[in-house]
Amino acid sequence: MKQEFFYPEYKDTFGRLLKSLEGKRVAVVGHARPDGDCIGAQVGLARVLRATGIQVTCVNADPVPRRLQFLTKEERFLNAEDVLNRPVPWSVIFVDCADQARVGDRLKARFSVAEGCIDHHMSNNGYASVNIVDTQSAATCEILAGLFFDLGLEVDAIAAQALFTGILTDTGQFRFNSTTRRCFVLAGELVARGASPVQAGYELFARESLGKMNLLKRYLNSLQMHCSGRVCVGVLAEGIFEETGTSAEDTEGLVDYARCIEGVEVGVLVEERPGGGKKASLRSNDPIYRLDLVAAQFNGGGHACAAGLNLPPQYAERFIERLVDALSQRIAEVDKAKKVTSNV
Repeated sequence: MKQEFFYPEYKDTFGRLLKSLEGKRVAVVGHARPDGDCIGAQVGLARVLRATGIQVTCVNADPVPRRLQFLTKEERFLNAEDVLNRPVPWSVIFVDCADQARVGDRLKARFSVAEGCIDHHMSNNGYASVNIVDTQSAATCEILAGLFFDLGLEVDAIAAQALFTGILTDTGQFRFNSTTRRCFVLAGELVARGASPVQAGYELFARESLGKMNLLKRYLNSLQMHCSGRVCVGVLAEGIFEETGTSAEDTEGLVDYARCIEGVEVGVLVEERPGGGKKASLRSNDPIYRLDLVAAQFNGGGHACAAGLNLPPQYAERFIERLVDALSQRIAEVDKAKKVTSNV
């Protein structure tokens, strides 16, 4: 009986990438303000590489979020300051990074040449020497788990927990449109290797701080409806993290409250930055709205249903008005396309 693989189109490429890393010191680099898929991918890949005898270090511009630290008890993370002061000849693998800029300016300059990139974002432009980018996958951890199993690599309990957590978070607890049968099969294989859904659920969703609840309250109070109730925008004002005793990592999941309102097609969270800059997270339940294309108009990117952007102060004037206009235009295009289809 012919063996079935999770990622037959990438299996050999990944195998060659691993072979090229033998005898080298590898830095596994994730994006700034890391989420579950980023940290899970970094830890999972680092554990598996190390099991093959490769020297490996995880690097991230920002600290591991409080809720994800249960994944990193056996894995040290270096920050930008650490690697800038170490003239080590690293081979660099980027994970969950649509472009090099997402790792932060200093790490982008330090790791200007990427040997490999493993990612699932639609806006990835293939900046590494070897690019394994599957936009049909829900998570980078899904890709890594599948490739590890395809190549028969050792996945210990710590790596399994990290990869499971990445799949769990990027599928929205297996609720998002990107969730497929493969997600469930791989999650089951990871549980068989030691991943604990109970621990992941507790650490991620049952340990909220009072500050996070106050931040949520402020966000909910700011919600405004646009485009006849099809777009909902909430704003976190500059200084709110200090006022509530929170940090940027506590914004994780807030935008979903805007998205889940009945009738809303796109939920938005806008963070006002010191000096006038803006950061925005866009979420939709339907990939037809191609939020990655909307974010790209503001030099951002991401997925069809989940995208983000960062604007420096000089480009942030009238930002919410401009963003709502872009979303309104996109919704109108979708409505027109649906009307044409229905008349065929």
